[in-house]
Amino acid sequence: MNLSELEKDVISLCEEVGEFMSKESENFDLSKIEQKGSFSNLVSYVDKESEKRLVARLSKLLPGSGFLAEEGTETKGTNAYRWIIDPLDGTTNYLHGLPIYAISIGLQQNDKTVLGIVYDVSHKDCYHAIENNPAYCNQKEIRISPINKLEESLLATGFPYYHLDKRENYLEIIKIFLEKTHGIRRLGSAAMDLAYVACGKLEGFFEYNLSPWDVAGGTFIVQQAGGIVTDFKGGENFLHGGELCAGGKVHAEMLQLIQKHWS
Repeated sequence: MNLSELEKDVISLCEEVGEFMSKESENFDLSKIEQKGSFSNLVSYVDKESEKRLVARLSKLLPGSGFLAEEGTETKGTNAYRWIIDPLDGTTNYLHGLPIYAISIGLQQNDKTVLGIVYDVSHKDCYHAIENNPAYCNQKEIRISPINKLEESLLATGFPYYHLDKRENYLEIIKIFLEKTHGIRRLGSAAMDLAYVACGKLEGFFEYNLSPWDVAGGTFIVQQAGGIVTDFKGGENFLHGGELCAGGKVHAEMLQLIQKHWS
């Protein structure tokens, strides 16, 4: 399989689905919003239709591949490949007209990620990478931030919908980061947080209770851009373990602080 050619086809697909999202946002039907377990966790017909379009085309691009996607598509493939997809990461932003949302796609071969794409729909910027190659935003190579001091860093995080028993610990971590950095941003899209870490706009990102489709594409892009991604223990279980710390040269300092206050 030619990963480079596949990457081009998937980027083209993201552009097409992104165009669908943009058109739907102009006259969005608010009556078609649904809740998924929490009043803050929303889904729309745009999420579902986008997933259908992505899965249909990706199935043709790589026949026999499996799928794991946010809106319910989960199939075991007949080959070594599996797509992990979030058709619209940042649904709440999308519904409110806030232009921070993305299509996130990761491709795994035997459980190892070999391709990652985060498509910023509003700005039509595509962050992408394939195995053994640099990371790019559109056609420009991107790298993590050169900043190596936490006090000079800008970080991002998110607030989970579940496991609120850990909220106080998490808020304590946020409080300390606020005191020790240039600030913390809450963008509402983990995929975009990771893309911004990869291109150096943010020095780091941390969050817990994330799902694989939130981060499969973005974490791979961060790694290909020279960054480090771990779980809160410093291990590699960030895709399915629900805890993630991603950063450049401040990753070790971030992780040390998180571990001190996380149980």
